Amino acid sequence: MGQIIQSLSLVFHVPDGIKILQDARLHVPLVLFPRGWIRAAGGVWLPGSDLSSLPVPSVNVVEALQEFWQMKQSRGADLKNGALVVYEMVPSSSPPYVCYVTLPGGSCFGSFQFCPTKAEARRSAAKIALMNSVFNEHPSRRITDEFIEKSVSEALASFNGNREEADNPNTGIGAFRFMLESNKGKSMLEFQELMTVFQLLHWNGSLKAMRERQCSRQEVLAHYSHRALDDDIRNQMAMDWVNREQSSPGALSRELASTERELDEARLAGKELRFHKEKKDILMLAAGQLGSTHSSSC
Repeated sequence: MGQIIQSLSLVFHVPDGIKILQDARLHVPLVLFPRGWIRAAGGVWLPGSDLSSLPVPSVNVVEALQEFWQMKQSRGADLKNGALVVYEMVPSSSPPYVCYVTLPGGSCFGSFQFCPTKAEARRSAAKIALMNSVFNEHPSRRITDEFIEKSVSEALASFNGNREEADNPNTGIGAFRFMLESNKGKSMLEFQELMTVFQLLHWNGSLKAMRERQCSRQEVLAHYSHRALDDDIRNQMAMDWVNREQSSPGALSRELASTERELDEARLAGKELRFHKEKKDILMLAAGQLGSTHSSSC
């Protein structure tokens, strides 16, 4: 299963901000309305040659991002929790300010610039989320038969595997192929939202524990492919880290420090952040549980 998680880096290679802008402008038709809103057949877009040119004065990127997802919902997108885009400011009394934005499907992005105000941090987060939302509409970001074959071939080359492995669902690459085929037609962001659950299970050691209990890959995939990342999963993982901290004092603080570094690096690089953000939230939840346990025992 760990091999499946490692294979994700081959699938989720998203170009940097400028490359996204260049590619998307070639494929997403634009219609500029008098208000400054920009609509397109596949979404909304903001013109400009590089990141520094956004936002243009007449366009509010925070509103444009919300409009994009409302438009997707009105066109039949399956948004189980509605089209609301959620912002979260990192508490701070001085700059630089940091803001995260979570899209309706669960994908997360953050402010990637030095932001002297909270409003600018919110706009910065909306900017990178809007670019990724639009780029995600490009046909190349859909899971197709051609995409599956290319991804599996790259995984085989990276892990020195053979074609028989790809056809065997009991192997890591075979399970990876099975997951791609099960999600044919979905976009990269949709598939990544699903894979975040498996990334967290791998990070937390849950997949290893299931393997030790003789659970097959198919059983694990079948169960968690239809399981949303919810508070039950987060609380269970947090309890695992409480137990680790009690067995090995300092484990939680070390993991939290490492996770915060990874989160900051990914945020400043304009990457999708949900895996890193969920890790941090789970570890903070564990720290809170340890604190309440300590208080109640005093």
